[in-house]
Amino acid sequence: MGTLKVRVDQKKLERSAYILKCLAHPVRISIIDLLEQSQQLTVSELQEALHIEQSLLSHHLINMRDKGILDTYRSGKNVYYSILDTNLTNIVSFLTR
Repeated sequence: MGTLKVRVDQKKLERSAYILKCLAHPVRISIIDLLEQSQQLTVSELQEALHIEQSLLSHHLINMRDKGILDTYRSGKNVYYSILDTNLTNIVSFLTR
C-alpha cells in the first residue's frame, strides 16, 4: 500500500470541525431544517415551530449567527434568520436520514 495523505487543507478541516461542533445540538439541527424549508423565518416563527422558550431559542440563534452559520436582517420589528451557506442543509439532510 502506498503512502496515504490527507486530501483536505488543514484550515478547511478546522473550519469543518468548528461548524460541526456548532451544529451538534438537536435544536440547532432543527433550526437548519426549518430554514431550509422556508428560506427565512422570524424568531417568533421558529419559536412556534420548535415549541421552546424564546430565551433558549435566542441563545442558539445568536451562537449560530456569531459562528457564521446564520445571517439576519431586520424589517420593522422583526428579525429574519436565514442560512448563510446552503451546503449546511446537505449535512443536516444526511444526518437526519
